[in-house]
Amino acid sequence: MSKTVSGFSKLNKVEKMDWLIANFFNNDKKTEHVLKQYWNDNNILQDLHDDFIENTISNFYLPFAIAPNFLINEKPYTIPMVIEESSVVAAASLVAKFWSTRGGFKAIVISTVKIGQVHFMYEGDKNKLQQYFSAIKFQLLKVTEAITQNMKKRGGGILDIELRDKTKELDNYYQLHVTFETADSMGANFINSCLEAIANEFEKDDIQIVMSILSNYVPECLVRAEVSCKVEELYAENSELFAQKFVQAVQIANAEPHRAVTHNKGVMNGVDAVVLATGNDFRAIEAGAHAYASKSGKYKSLTNATIENGVFKFWIEIPLALGTVGGLTKLHPLSKLSLELLGNPSAKELMGIVAVAGLAQNFAALRALTTTGIQKGHMKMHLTNIIKQLGASEEEKQFLIDYFEHKTVTHNAVVEAYNKLVGDK
Repeated sequence: MSKTVSGFSKLNKVEKMDWLIANFFNNDKKTEHVLKQYWNDNNILQDLHDDFIENTISNFYLPFAIAPNFLINEKPYTIPMVIEESSVVAAASLVAKFWSTRGGFKAIVISTVKIGQVHFMYEGDKNKLQQYFSAIKFQLLKVTEAITQNMKKRGGGILDIELRDKTKELDNYYQLHVTFETADSMGANFINSCLEAIANEFEKDDIQIVMSILSNYVPECLVRAEVSCKVEELYAENSELFAQKFVQAVQIANAEPHRAVTHNKGVMNGVDAVVLATGNDFRAIEAGAHAYASKSGKYKSLTNATIENGVFKFWIEIPLALGTVGGLTKLHPLSKLSLELLGNPSAKELMGIVAVAGLAQNFAALRALTTTGIQKGHMKMHLTNIIKQLGASEEEKQFLIDYFEHKTVTHNAVVEAYNKLVGDK
């Protein structure tokens, strides 16, 4: 059979699966079983998942977990997290409990402005372009009124439109830089609809519109989260040395991009997990966060730490364009449940919660790195995954867990211990 196909999207789910198995898996019934075992028995729920994207043949499940004991702005939270990486949820929970007895986390939204742009080419006189823009600006706002009407009722809408000259970066390139407030919505569809209406009104013979699209770089949609305590309250053993090494670890991430990337990946372990759980777009958040980390022209840490007058402070500033209405937030049952778990927060409140999750995860990583090392805790959590891969029984699993209680966990060490255990039986 051919591995190319026409009209694939018109096939039903079973037909698509059959074509896949016949062409790539030699009609192996095991492959069919793997795919079908993740179908949901609830047809309504399965139909919902099938409609999220195109060409669905199964569901790909990730663990849905909770991290309790977060205290944010003096309010207790249990935070939902969706992630496959071992130790992330455990680390977040541990740090949440640690800081809950030291005043908890503080979070404040600095700004919620979002950005969209109409990109166009113009070869004529710059002054005439500016005059045209000034003359038509009011009309550009007016043509969006039907789109912005409901958003304005919720306190949102278009904040401003600017004409920006980008010809130093690219010949004949200009843009309309539009700022938005989207209230509790992430606002992607709203922003793009406004931009297209603006572009249609702005375009004329000597103005060639290239594209109209929101930006996922939102440096003015910014939230800050922090923790602080006296240095002596930080750690049971030699708190001053721990605080010093912790601050140095952050300074290294600011000095060395190779370290900063891994440092910020740890931040995003916490951020992405909550973004996913609440039905938001983690790819957009990732892109915007990493761009913000590069705003100085050099890629740096998203977090910072200081010791001043005997007080340790650790904080993050991160752009987060999030929504609590629209998209999957109310459509996916677990996203809806996640928001209910968080007390149905506003978009601003969710920004604070997500920033705190990222800060907590980074604190956990740096604490491990500057004390026992990252692998000790990580491999302990990874132990159960290795045991499952070996197909150990429940009795064998418990033996191996007990055996490695005070030993270094490596993949080879676990395999050797398992083989010896099986061989001795």
